[in-house]
Amino acid sequence: MNQASRATNRSEQGFSYSRQQFEELVDRALAHAKKIGATDAGAEASEGCGLSVSVRKGELENVERNRDKSLGVTVYVGQRRGNASTSDFSDAAIQQTVQAAYDIARFTAEDPVAGLPDAKDIAGPDEQPDLDLFHPWAIDSQEAARLSLECEAAAFATDKRITNSEGAGVSAQQSHFFSAHTRGFRGGYASSRHSISVAPIAGRGEHMQRDAWYSSMRAPDELAAPQAVGRYAAERALARLKARKIATRECPVLFESPLAAGLLGGFVQAVSGGSLYRRSSFLVDSLGKSIFPGHVDVLEDPHLPRGKGSSPFDEEGVRTSARKVVDGGRVEGYFLSSYSARKLGMKTTGNAGGSHNLSLTSRLTDPADDLPAMLRKLGTGLFVIELMGQGVNYVTGDYSRGASGFWVENGEIAYPVQEITIAGNLKDMFLGIDAVGADTYNYGAKTVGSVLVNRMKVAGS
Repeated sequence: MNQASRATNRSEQGFSYSRQQFEELVDRALAHAKKIGATDAGAEASEGCGLSVSVRKGELENVERNRDKSLGVTVYVGQRRGNASTSDFSDAAIQQTVQAAYDIARFTAEDPVAGLPDAKDIAGPDEQPDLDLFHPWAIDSQEAARLSLECEAAAFATDKRITNSEGAGVSAQQSHFFSAHTRGFRGGYASSRHSISVAPIAGRGEHMQRDAWYSSMRAPDELAAPQAVGRYAAERALARLKARKIATRECPVLFESPLAAGLLGGFVQAVSGGSLYRRSSFLVDSLGKSIFPGHVDVLEDPHLPRGKGSSPFDEEGVRTSARKVVDGGRVEGYFLSSYSARKLGMKTTGNAGGSHNLSLTSRLTDPADDLPAMLRKLGTGLFVIELMGQGVNYVTGDYSRGASGFWVENGEIAYPVQEITIAGNLKDMFLGIDAVGADTYNYGAKTVGSVLVNRMKVAGS
C-alpha cells in the first residue's frame, strides 16, 4: 500500500477532515490563484490534534486537548512571492486568503531566484514510500494520568533523597496534511509523536539537584515503560548530589550522547543554505574539505521506517534520498532548499524544512564502546551531561556554554561538578573528535553516541 492510500485510510482515525477533503481544499485554492493571475502557486491543508496530561507530587495538574487546522497558500507573480494562511475552510475564506497572498506578491520586490522547485526535482506518486509514521494512541485522560503518576512514583521510590518533583507528563499527538503546487507535486501523509517524561529533584535546601528524562516515539508501544523512565531520571538527579566546582584548566571533554546530538546540529546549521548564501557561517566554502577527522562519517537517511525525521519529500515536494553528508571527515554535501540552492548556484538537496534522520558515526567505534568504555577513553577530564545558555557564534564558530557533569579520573567518575563553562571553537572541536561511542541516542532527527573531544577550555573556580 503506497503512502497516499494509507494516509487516506488512516486519516479518519481521530481527525475531523479526510485526505480527500484536504485535496479538494488545496485544489480550490490553486484554481483560484490561477484564476486571479498567479504565475505559480502552492497550498497545504493540515490538521493536528492530541492530548497532554501532567501530574506533580502525586496530584493531577493539567489536562489539555488540542486541535488545530490550517490552510497555507503561496502565490508567485513572476518572481514575486506572497504567503497567507487561514483556519477557516469556507469558500469565501479560501478566496480571501489566496487574494491576500496574491496582493502581497504584487507589492513584494522581485527576487531572481524565487519560485517553485524545478519539475525534475519533484517527488512523483511512485516516489513517495509509506514510511510507517502514523500510529495513533487510543488513550484517554485517565489512562494518561495513570501512566504519568506511575512514572513520577517510580522516581520517588528510587531513593528517599528524591524529595520533590517538577512533574511528569504524557503526550499523544497526531497530524496529517496534503500539499500540492502548480509544478505538478501532490502529496501528504499522517504522522504521530508520543512521549512520557519526568523531572525529579534530589536533596534539600541549598544542595538540591534536578534532572529529567523522557521517551518519545512514533508508536506508543515503543515507548519506554513509565517506571523505567522514572527510575532513570531519579538516578541521574541523585548522581549529581554534592556537586563541586573545579579549577580552570584545559582537558578532554566527553559529551553525553544527547548533547553530542547538539554538536551535530551545530554542523547542520553551519552548512545549511541560509547561513551559506548569507556568508554567516564559519563553514562557508567547506564543500570537499575535511572538517572532521578521517574516521568520522555523517549519513542522512530520510526513509527510515518510523523515523522521527523521515519524509518521502521535503516541504517543497522535492524527493528525498539517502546520502553521505560527510565521508571520511570530508564535507560531501550541504543542506539546501530550492531557493538556497539557486542562490548558491547549486542543486537542491531536498532539505527545505531541515535535515532528515542524521547519524554521526566513527569508523573506529567498536560495538563494545558503551559509556564506561568511553569514560576509559576520556581518561582524566570532564564528562558533560548538561549545557546551559546559547553561547555559539555560527559566524566565527566560537563556542562557550555553561555546563555541569562529572570529573573523571583514570577512566572512572570521581565526583559531580557544576557552575563551570566550557569553551572552544567548533572548527577545532570537530577536528578534535577522537572517538564516538556505541551508546547511541536518538534526539529528534539526529542519532549519535557520546563524543570525545580531545581538548577544550574549562573555566571553573
